[in-house]
Amino acid sequence: MNRRQIIAATSAAGIAAVAARAAEASSLSSGGEAAPVTARITGVSLPVIADGRLRNYVFVGLELHLKPGKTAEDVRAKEAWFRDALVRTGHRAPFTLANDWNRLHEGAISAAMVAIAGVVMGPDYVERCVVANQSPRQQVASPAALSFN
Repeated sequence: MNRRQIIAATSAAGIAAVAARAAEASSLSSGGEAAPVTARITGVSLPVIADGRLRNYVFVGLELHLKPGKTAEDVRAKEAWFRDALVRTGHRAPFTLANDWNRLHEGAISAAMVAIAGVVMGPDYVERCVVANQSPRQQVASPAALSFN
């Protein structure tokens, strides 16, 4: 080995060791338990469909809480599969709320993402899913405001 290869190898090993120690220290909470690992999926555009018509789009940000021992890097590698499956599910069975076309049903999205994760990553990978934020493409009037009684 020449001197450049030795320096590069020791530098890489040193950086990896420091990063591993920092990750271990940050994952331990005050009680000594490991903090839950989360993976974020942001900017998924889901349709709001009511009465057979497209009414709006809502951009959704998700947090997947992983089971102990699982890594967020594996989820990031499969993020495209998660996005595709969620968009397909949202078009097949919309997550639309009956009284609000600017938001989606968070419980239905979470349940769908846990089911999707069971298919994409395996049954024992994702513990739960939280809808972190929702942002409508445009503000539209609620269905009650549109009725002319």
